[in-house]
Amino acid sequence: MDGETLGTIIWIVAFIVTTVAVTGLAGRAGISAPIVLVVVGAVVSFIPGVPTIEVEPDLILYGLLPPLLFAAAIRTSFADVRARRDGILLLSVGLVAFTVVAVGLTAWLVIPAISLAAAFAFGAVVAPTDAVAVTAIAGKLRLPRRLVTVLEGESLLNDATALVALNAAIAAIVAAAHPNAEALTPWGIVLEFVVAVVVGVGFGLAIGFGLGFIRKQLKSPVLDTSLSLVTPYLAFIPAQLLHGSGVLAVVVAGLFLGFRAPVIQTAQARIAESLNWRTIQFLLENAVFLFIGLSLFGIFQGAVADSPGVWPTVLISAALLLAVFLSRLLWMLFTTSVYRFGPRWLRERGWSWRNGLAVSVAGIRGVVTLAAVFLLPVETPGRSFLQFLAFVVVVGTLLGGAFLPFVIRRLKLPPPDFSQEQSEVHMLMAEAQTVGLARLEEEVTDAVDQRVVDRLRINANFLNDALQNPGEEGAEPPAKAYARLRRVMIAAERDAVLAARAEGRYQERAVKAVLAKIDVEETEIDLGKPSRGE
Repeated sequence: MDGETLGTIIWIVAFIVTTVAVTGLAGRAGISAPIVLVVVGAVVSFIPGVPTIEVEPDLILYGLLPPLLFAAAIRTSFADVRARRDGILLLSVGLVAFTVVAVGLTAWLVIPAISLAAAFAFGAVVAPTDAVAVTAIAGKLRLPRRLVTVLEGESLLNDATALVALNAAIAAIVAAAHPNAEALTPWGIVLEFVVAVVVGVGFGLAIGFGLGFIRKQLKSPVLDTSLSLVTPYLAFIPAQLLHGSGVLAVVVAGLFLGFRAPVIQTAQARIAESLNWRTIQFLLENAVFLFIGLSLFGIFQGAVADSPGVWPTVLISAALLLAVFLSRLLWMLFTTSVYRFGPRWLRERGWSWRNGLAVSVAGIRGVVTLAAVFLLPVETPGRSFLQFLAFVVVVGTLLGGAFLPFVIRRLKLPPPDFSQEQSEVHMLMAEAQTVGLARLEEEVTDAVDQRVVDRLRINANFLNDALQNPGEEGAEPPAKAYARLRRVMIAAERDAVLAARAEGRYQERAVKAVLAKIDVEETEIDLGKPSRGE
């Protein structure tokens, strides 16, 4: 192995180890991991000997973005997105368009010698919130479920609108630099947007149906997970080549496959896929923030030549950050007014001013903005300076996101009712087990050992009995007591198996089989708890 290859491998390993270590330490300290990762990366980027990170936009758009979007989409509730589709569309289309105009005009006014097309291109670059950043910061808070659904849905879908606007602005930049280039018309922009949406959604559904049929035939969790890992690329790349929105294709495919998972996958395949994608999402989303910080030195070097000076740069950065924040705040005030005073069917949605203010603070930018700004053509006036300003917006909104917990506490938004969710879990499980008991009675014959039937009936009747007879007031609920005590038993059982292994009294195959059964039961108990934003 040559020295260059070995050096690359060492840097990759160091990159991953740093990402995991910083994220873990930040979590223990109660600090936002994305912000710490950006700061660490920025500091390291200025250390002599550290290689300059050059952002390859195609690598980010085609390599990192599809799996990140897919990982978020398969964990997002399709039913919740459908229920909140009006609010999500207002943000993912309306707010993006408003931000492009508002930030674009601000950039045109405050940045010297920049064309209007380049200013609107910059507005499109910073318009979309980022699914990675929103999930990493807002997802850790105990926000109302409805609010989380709107924020996640917005961040999944607004990339498509922003990229169409960016393509239109880039075409205008190229046309200004090359008079013989084809002129862009408003109808052309509308047509491009319609084609991007139709092709993206259509191809996403086609991939969802096609892979859903194939995966239903697979019985091996390994084969199923392997196919799952390439799904985002199968959706994204062809859709992009067909002038559609690869972002929409990945999101639609992910939402569809996530919703249909209980029908098309085995239980083992679903558990394996969930764990794999959670790991991939954790590594990629946190590595992206470290990567953003590491790229600062290269961006800073390029911006020096185009910069109008230190203090003008500070003022320009402040003006653009203010424009980004105010455009979101003003749009949310408009949207909330529509919900509060608009048609009756909108008033019935019950969108409050507090919700609107919380959404306005959660406008965090990330990997999409960083990748999109490097798509600006070389003809763009002040291209390097715009790249630096995009980095400022990403870091500024990340820092703004750090104030989200404070805002949520001041707004006194009601956290999710975990006890109610736990109750619903038990009620639904009891309902399902009642149907299972009825099916058991149909299947029982004299050839079945009565002890088997009795055991199945006891297990199925437990939750029903616990709901109907919750015990004395103040006593620990039966289902909760069962889970707690069973965990204690499982820990003791695992210790006993490990002790037997240490004594060499059983073959390793038997030891692993028993440990696997214990792990399955422990996982089953853990899955009975409602999610708290992990």
